[in-house]
Parts: sequence; structure tokens; C-alpha cells
Amino acid sequence: MTPAADAIVVGAGIVGAACARALRAEGMRVDLVDAGFPGGGVTAAGMGHLVVLDESAAELELSLLSLRLWRAFAEAHPGVGEVTRCGTLWVAEDEAQLARARERATRLNALGWPAEVLGADEIGRAEPALRRGLAGAVRVAGDAVVYAPAVAHAICRQLQEQGSTLYRGRTVARVETSAVVLDDGTQLRAQHIVVAAGPRIGKLMPEVPVFARKGHLAITDRYPGTLTHQVVSMAYGQSTGGGKGFAVAANVQPRVTGQCLIGSSRQEGRSDSAIDQPVLRAVMDAAIALVPALAAMRIVRCWTGLRPATPDGHPLIGAHPSRRGVWLVAGHEGLGITTAFASARLLADQMLGHDSEIDASHYLPARFGSLETAYAR
Repeated sequence: MTPAADAIVVGAGIVGAACARALRAEGMRVDLVDAGFPGGGVTAAGMGHLVVLDESAAELELSLLSLRLWRAFAEAHPGVGEVTRCGTLWVAEDEAQLARARERATRLNALGWPAEVLGADEIGRAEPALRRGLAGAVRVAGDAVVYAPAVAHAICRQLQEQGSTLYRGRTVARVETSAVVLDDGTQLRAQHIVVAAGPRIGKLMPEVPVFARKGHLAITDRYPGTLTHQVVSMAYGQSTGGGKGFAVAANVQPRVTGQCLIGSSRQEGRSDSAIDQPVLRAVMDAAIALVPALAAMRIVRCWTGLRPATPDGHPLIGAHPSRRGVWLVAGHEGLGITTAFASARLLADQMLGHDSEIDASHYLPARFGSLETAYAR
């Protein structure tokens, strides 16, 4: 049996790594376990946007806090993760979308996150690669993109230098009170067990209401200067056909390599990694409809990823109500990278009994009654 840590974090993606970092900053000894490697899995498959979303007041509050923490991290660790403050252009294709874009700008400006409404003529000057005839856009200058796997890797390396143990390539077979059991029967003990295992959390603990939403992405060859902003359609999240549980909307990111990263789609009820050609075609068509130059670009790689989602659209951040000493940080869907640092901050505050900067009640696992009696011991 290994010596006990104060906390063990299951999952070394960006969310798990951020949680371990936040707990270590509070003086705790933290070890990590990952079935692959730091920054792999969900983190490696994602687009890496650091973007404020406002589908709900709680989501807006969490993402704003996290982007401030991301900014502080980038300033303290220059170059790590290639954080680029390119800003986001939320593009409106018609007047109804433009009205919603203006509402978004009003909300963000009221909270001190600058957002500028651009008219049809202005967006062409701001981003010449956009097609003509768009209704307008909102430019959110403080948004950014990041290569999150490198950040997770750097955090884990720093934690190891500070005395943490990383159990890399090891699968957790079972979560127990104050312990996890690895695939070879090794038991790792700690007062606190933090489970940040992405969509795999449902297999490890079947009572946890986290499920997968599959997404398709593609990346082009190098075409420097094509875009200067991340371009996202205001249709993001709206169904575009293909049956229940399917949605696609354009999201195109400029990368520091000169490449364009293209998404995104959502499919419910799919947990495989196979590329669905009709879905990928729909993703590409949506992106080309906003950025016509993509049609002539060479695609060098396509892949899929699984977003861990919850029934109410909010992540789980806090104590498992019926498993003593077990903490859940999962279900962020497409905002795991954006909200990683704020999620970690809320977890540490709850674990140590500190007041949080924002209301954490929206994220407590106990809001799902099924968890209250699922493992009562």
C-alpha cells in the first residue's frame, strides 16, 4: 500500500490538472492518476477556445471568472499552451441573430468584459475572409485560444517537481472511501478523491449523470494570415437537421501555426470515435458558408472527440452526496477548457471551507437526487 496523499485526482486532462494545481496551491499533497497521459483524452480532442458564453447567468459567471484566471496563468507562464488573445467574432447571418448578438454584447459589457457590435460593413474590415452579406457580428476582444494539452502537461510536470506522483497509463478500476484501486489491484489512499475523468466517469461510477456528446473537427494545412479572430456563428448550438440530438454550427479558429481549426458538431447517443462522413461534411459546409476560403484549403487531419455532458447543462463541481470523501468535477461539455481554472477554484474552496467568488450552488452534485442515495455508506 502506498503512502496516503491528501488528495488523489483521477484524470489529468486540463480540468483534473487544474484541480490538482489549485489544491497544491493550498498546501495539500496531491497525486494524479490518468489512463493515458496528461492532456490526452477529451482535452486533446477539443478546440481549445477560451470564450465567454452566456446561455445562462451561471455559465456566464463561471466562464468570466475562469478567463480571468486563465489570463493570470498566461501572464505567469508565458508561452505555455501558446495562449493567443485573438478575440471572438460572433457572426450573425440574419437580423434575428444580430438582435441576439446585441443582447450578448450588452450583458458582457455590463460585467466589464468588452464586446463591440459590428455592422455589416464593419465585419468585412475586421475579418476580410468572411463572406459578404452577413448581418453583423459582436467582437469579444478578451477571448482567446490555447493548446490545452500543453498546459495540462506543464501543470503535471510542475506538480511532480513539487513532490506529486503521476500514475500515468494506469486505469482506476474502483473508487472507494478514501482510496482508489488501480487496474492491477494497487490501492492508493487519500482523504479526498477527486474524480475528473470526463465521459468515463459514468463507467467508473454509474450513478453519476454524465453522458457523451460526440463532436467532429478538422484542421487545415498552414495558410498564415487567413483569419485573425476566432469566428463562431450565432447559430452555435441550434439544431440544423439530421434528427434529434444532432446540431452543427461553424466555429473556425486561427492557430499560431497558420492552420485553421474547424468545428463543430454535437451528436447525442454516440460514444464511438469513428468519423461520420455526413456529419463532417455538414461541419465543413457550415464553416465554408462563413469563410469561403476554406473550400480551397487542404485538410490534413480529421478526428472526433467526446464531450462529457449533464442533463441540465451545468457541470458537476463538488462533493458526491453519498460517497464520503469523493468529489466530482465533470460534465463541462464544450466548456471544459474555458472553465477549468474556475472549476478548480470552486472545488478547492468547497474542500477547504472557503467562501467562493461566485455562487457554487448551481454546480453541486447533490442537485441530482439520484446521487443522494446511490451509494449511501
